[in-house]
Amino acid sequence: ASPSRVLFVHKVCLRSPTQLRPHRRRRPFPPNSAAPRFSTAALTPPFQLVNIKTRIMTDNSEPPAKRPDNSSSSSEPAVVMVTGGSGLVGQGIRAYTDKSALPNEKWIFLSSKDGDLRDRKETEAIFNKYKPTHVIHLAAKVGGLFANMAQKVEFYRENVLINDNIMECCRLHNVRKLVSMLSTCIFPDKTSYPIDETMLHDGPPHPSNEGYAYAKRLIDTMNRAYAEEYGCNFTSIIPTNIYGPHDNFSISNGHVIPGLIHKCYLAKKDNTDFTIWGSGTPLRQFIYSLDLAELTVWVMREYHSPDPITLSVDESAEVSIRDVALAVAKAMKFEGEVVFDKEKADGQFKKTACNKKLRGLRPEYEFVSIQDGIQKSVDWFVENYETARK
Repeated sequence: ASPSRVLFVHKVCLRSPTQLRPHRRRRPFPPNSAAPRFSTAALTPPFQLVNIKTRIMTDNSEPPAKRPDNSSSSSEPAVVMVTGGSGLVGQGIRAYTDKSALPNEKWIFLSSKDGDLRDRKETEAIFNKYKPTHVIHLAAKVGGLFANMAQKVEFYRENVLINDNIMECCRLHNVRKLVSMLSTCIFPDKTSYPIDETMLHDGPPHPSNEGYAYAKRLIDTMNRAYAEEYGCNFTSIIPTNIYGPHDNFSISNGHVIPGLIHKCYLAKKDNTDFTIWGSGTPLRQFIYSLDLAELTVWVMREYHSPDPITLSVDESAEVSIRDVALAVAKAMKFEGEVVFDKEKADGQFKKTACNKKLRGLRPEYEFVSIQDGIQKSVDWFVENYETARK
């Protein structure tokens, strides 16, 4: 006789929450009689559906079917579509996959010219045109502090529309894997550090960007919902502060490193001081865009869980804004005065993120150092000054 196997069978029964009891075997319906039809639409409180997991032993049962391989690293052809493909992270993924795409992968990078993802019909047309098997979703309505404060409704509604259209089209078109990008700025305003993936919904975000933050949080909620209801392989990544080639180098609206690079470039050109707002003491974790690109592609190919994963350098790689500014000055070969204007506000002192989950899966991964990453970013900006976003 073949050895026994242990299987798990799910049974569903109707119970009042005040009278839950073990599921009992019912007698079979008499011959020639129809089983009564049951609809959950008629349920009213206090009744609920209860999932009861029963453990049984059998000698001859077949093992459960093997879960299909949803990774692009399988031998099946893969069409990987990247929304927001012309931005910082999208360009990083393009540069990475130009050198390391698998033979069975075809990569498509979308920009706003391909269609309005807020519109369901235009989104459907994109899916019908390219027929993706995998989607990396980077597109979003983004903006600086003042834009987020002034347009909370628009940041919420437009991002919800974009995300809902992408997720539902992925389901309807049987996309094998969806990876969406979140942000550490959507974490609770009042929290302890370091933050990790389990703390995402522990409290409200900062009021200044709550429209954007709640829209992004819903991606995590819906990843789990799609997995539970439809078996979809949807997940999300949470990067820390990103920098690198193809960034937005605007001094007024850009992020820390690209803004400092542009400011230092002008100071060198005009022979003026390189002035940094604040004392330079706040600490931040920065991830080079090509590192994030490589890890995002790895998530698409190998990480199959609806729970988000933080993609960040180690806590020990956290650096002060002062060190970043000095590294920018060195990379730019700036020989003037570096001034820290302490009359300007510093902002939050630290936003440390924990990458324990990532390190558990990729303990050997080596990040580009902040010095090397800034040098590469400065070189790219100087070379592409006329066409760079600024």
